[in-house]
Amino acid sequence: MDKKIIVEALNKLKEHKKRSFSQSFDLIVNLKDIDLKKTENQVDFFAQTPNGTGKKVTVCALVDQELAEEAKKACDEVILIDDFQKYGKNKKIAKKLARKYDYFLAQGNLMGQVATNFGRALGPKGKMPNPKAGCIVNPKSNLNQLHETLQRTIRVSARTAPIIQCLLGKETMELEKVAENAASLYEQIIHHLPNEESNIKSAMVKLTMSPPIKIK
Repeated sequence: MDKKIIVEALNKLKEHKKRSFSQSFDLIVNLKDIDLKKTENQVDFFAQTPNGTGKKVTVCALVDQELAEEAKKACDEVILIDDFQKYGKNKKIAKKLARKYDYFLAQGNLMGQVATNFGRALGPKGKMPNPKAGCIVNPKSNLNQLHETLQRTIRVSARTAPIIQCLLGKETMELEKVAENAASLYEQIIHHLPNEESNIKSAMVKLTMSPPIKIK
């Protein structure tokens, strides 16, 4: 995808009425000729953006004492295994935790207890520690590096409707960087479709409060 065309579209979006808050740029990809009822055709992966999205990504670690010290240095909150049951017994605080953080990471050997105590809160929000995002860790994992990687990570999904919408960045970002994110995400999406670009009907960009502009 030509980044110059994307930049032109982003500039046109910025001509729309200014808002009292910082809007976000989104990429919208409409799919065609793809049967999402078949599990193997569904799109669900974690993509890396070259420049991040301008959004601070928050991470909560579910670990034992073995990883506690490193997790406290790298993550926004650490919940130790001794406190797991508190969340399992209290749905209210578990749901509040699920809303508070973007990603949850956990030690692999604790996943059974994580599922028991946090599954009902994290599962429906798609926030259970996911190996595809590198969020199931072992005592030798570099949590600082993982935290930095997650700052550039977004989930791309189309499981029930033939449309993908994902965050590209804030309108305060340089448009070249937003365009680089768009081009990169588009290429990654293509490679996760059964017939690659043949499954794409159209691609558009939009601001939070603007109509979309077609770029493909």
